[in-house]
Amino acid sequence: MDLLSKSDEEIFKIGKPFWENLVRASNMKDYGGFTKDFSSQMLYGANEVELGKQWASNDLISNLSEERFEAFGCLRRGLYVTVLYKQTSTKLPGDFLGRLVLGLEGDQVKVFGATIF
Repeated sequence: MDLLSKSDEEIFKIGKPFWENLVRASNMKDYGGFTKDFSSQMLYGANEVELGKQWASNDLISNLSEERFEAFGCLRRGLYVTVLYKQTSTKLPGDFLGRLVLGLEGDQVKVFGATIF
């Protein structure tokens, strides 16, 4: 699969289940579920203790709306495609920017980065 040649709409469809899983697992503070689609490189840096500290100290990342998010753009750079999301929270007012970096590991699409601002 060549991710970089796909249209934004095709990338949105590929990225949607990854983002839905990250949101759901983050809300549940489920480390195993949250990291299940990570690339080996990303998994190496995703320490369970550090993620636990983030979940404990950041109201946003454990109160994300599972229904109110919208992909609105893609950035293609090198071997990766970044999907940008407008994300809302069930607890905090306003819109937030979500970033999901997708790439290939072997022949599988994996998460190479994920953040929310």
